[in-house]
Amino acid sequence: MRGLSALVKPINACQKWIVPAGITHFSTKAQPKQWPRKIISGIQPTGVLHIGNYFGAVQRWVQMQESGENVIIFLADLHSMTMPYEPAQLRENIYELTATLLACGIDTKKTPIFLQSTIPQHAELCWILSCLCTMLRLSHLPQFKEKSAEVKDIYTGLFMYPVLQAADILMHKATHVPCGEDQLQQLQLAAHLAKVFNTKFGETFPIIEPMIGQDASGRIRSLRDPSKKQSKSDPSDQSRIIMRDSPAAIRKKIKRAITDFTSEVTYDPENRPGVSNLVGIHALVKNVSPQEICDQSKELDTGKYKLVLAEDLVSLLDPIRLKIEDYLKNRDYLDSVLKEGRDVAAQTAEATMKEVKSRIGVNILQNCR
Repeated sequence: MRGLSALVKPINACQKWIVPAGITHFSTKAQPKQWPRKIISGIQPTGVLHIGNYFGAVQRWVQMQESGENVIIFLADLHSMTMPYEPAQLRENIYELTATLLACGIDTKKTPIFLQSTIPQHAELCWILSCLCTMLRLSHLPQFKEKSAEVKDIYTGLFMYPVLQAADILMHKATHVPCGEDQLQQLQLAAHLAKVFNTKFGETFPIIEPMIGQDASGRIRSLRDPSKKQSKSDPSDQSRIIMRDSPAAIRKKIKRAITDFTSEVTYDPENRPGVSNLVGIHALVKNVSPQEICDQSKELDTGKYKLVLAEDLVSLLDPIRLKIEDYLKNRDYLDSVLKEGRDVAAQTAEATMKEVKSRIGVNILQNCR
């Protein structure tokens, strides 16, 4: 089994995090107290991860872990219940996701992984925060509008999703959250609720800062329709490369990827979205800029270029696939990973809720044995 160092690449000049300008809710000037830097991120166990998830989230977590950041990761199984699901499949997805994170290089001695539902304080804090949030504000959030349009009966959980997300973050007193631009409004809500709570009950939570990746990882498009993001929910499995795809499947999907009638390999997302999507993926695989990929591919037409990209993807992903399969053969070990993560997260959650209950006036029996 190859060492993790072979799978973890340093962040180059093309891979940066930014705090978006013009969002006053996230201004560090609003921080009256200096909180220790802590990064939290959650991921739903709703299916096998694809390369968009890998480059946009998991690889970044590994990079932050290796740079010495204080990072904690949770599997957001409660969030995955906001839409119809099968219990047996959810259970399998949890194991699959845990194995994938480990195979990609997450070291649980440095970065704990816990299952959201094993920390009941998340739901408890969600209720407290919901009493500080208005229905009007929740109804305006884009995720609710988007997902509620897909179902006939709208579950309350879907409406409350952003409040639980805020509880996930505030529970562990995180200062930074990696995210995509489409999640900014939910993080604004979390920052807003932290401010409301602090103003009403005394300073308890840091005001979070979003961390937005500034490379192509947040813009990986569908291989079948470059106008759409690569997604786990796309009905066509040909639209995405998943972390457990075999070498043959990867080659087939890249070969069939939509491009155009121009044979030259160029990076022009607006006018050539298909080939630019492939170049962007390739740049992430090789950890270089899209222009460098184009310069290296001057002698290739798009057909031959696809073959090169496919082989580079196989070289990166196949060792990870084999590691995932090895981990899935040992469910007891995966259980132990989640148990250790739960124990770490529970200490923070207990301390936070003890403080919260004291501040809001419901700590009457808190010190009774």
